[in-house]
Amino acid sequence: MGVLKGVKIIEMAGLGPGPFCGMLLADLGADVISVERPAADAGSPRPWALCSRGKRSIIMDLKKPGAVETFLQLIDGADALIEGMRPGVMERLGLGPDVCLARRPSLVYGRMTGWGQSGPLSQAAGHDANYVALSGALWLATQPGQRPEAPPTLLGDVAGGALYLALGILAGILRARQDGRGQVVDAAMVDGSAHLLNLLITFLPELGGSFENAKPAAHGKHWDRAYLCSDGEWIIVQPEEPQFYVEFIRRLGLDHDERFVKGQTTPENWQALGDQLSTIFRTKSRAEWSELLEGTDACFAPVLSPPEAAAHPHIVARQIYKIVDGVLQTAPAPRFSATPSAELSSIPARGHHTQEVLSELKLSSKRVDDLTKAGALGPAA
Repeated sequence: MGVLKGVKIIEMAGLGPGPFCGMLLADLGADVISVERPAADAGSPRPWALCSRGKRSIIMDLKKPGAVETFLQLIDGADALIEGMRPGVMERLGLGPDVCLARRPSLVYGRMTGWGQSGPLSQAAGHDANYVALSGALWLATQPGQRPEAPPTLLGDVAGGALYLALGILAGILRARQDGRGQVVDAAMVDGSAHLLNLLITFLPELGGSFENAKPAAHGKHWDRAYLCSDGEWIIVQPEEPQFYVEFIRRLGLDHDERFVKGQTTPENWQALGDQLSTIFRTKSRAEWSELLEGTDACFAPVLSPPEAAAHPHIVARQIYKIVDGVLQTAPAPRFSATPSAELSSIPARGHHTQEVLSELKLSSKRVDDLTKAGALGPAA
């Protein structure tokens, strides 16, 4: 069920953006078979493994006899492969793009890395913050004079990595269905994080052509920042356009204060106006400010934790958060009118579908027995 019904993806299970990409495709209806390593928790419930939801899980130890050939049989009917190893690892396993594309010419070979398949840093270790720092994205996400910090995993792993890999895989599949030719998709988090900046770069002429002016709260913009409330919670405002700024100061009763009326065009006053707003917002709780400003054109929002967000009326109305097996998680996105995604269900245990998938490959009972004896299928087989 879902818009990608009929699409088959083989995923080399790993950590981070690769599995997230696979989850996204599974959410949308693709048959994603996750090839997982043997582990002590094989067959055990794992409700927190959200990136495994909607997938079929098999266990395979690719270093054991017969495992690589069985993996290659898996890709015989697949549209795409997802792998997130360091450059060269899949080649050493005997499962590099040359081998896989020779066997399945229409395969889209999706590669997820931080630094990319080439370049001076391609073999170096790294994490989300490193990739977004080098791309320029972290600098732009940091207020002037503040320590550079970004939301963990969101900017590099997910936005700059998993989503770009998913887009690349789907684009590759569309092309392969036209001409039968597969290809390699090199999705690097540093590439995607940099590409995300193009929207901001578009606005540089309006910002005086300066990247400094593109930074949030640049030079102390009083209308583009978070403020602390009387209860210790935070709200955030961002009425960038003049008409929204007018609405913002009107609702705060500041539309008769000439300093605020001209506030967006008088940078020399921004710090003082921000200090005054800080004092004003400390007079009420977050809930009180929400009652006054939320849902208006003042461009306002409370800063909520995920559990708080899940209880917010707008989030509830759109059913963005779900609880499955006692675990809070978000529903599939985006939404499709004609081919809605399936309802969320329990996360499969590691190796839950091993026998099912092997039966689809029509392996002989002797072949399965040999793989089992060799330890290629792990303890769940």
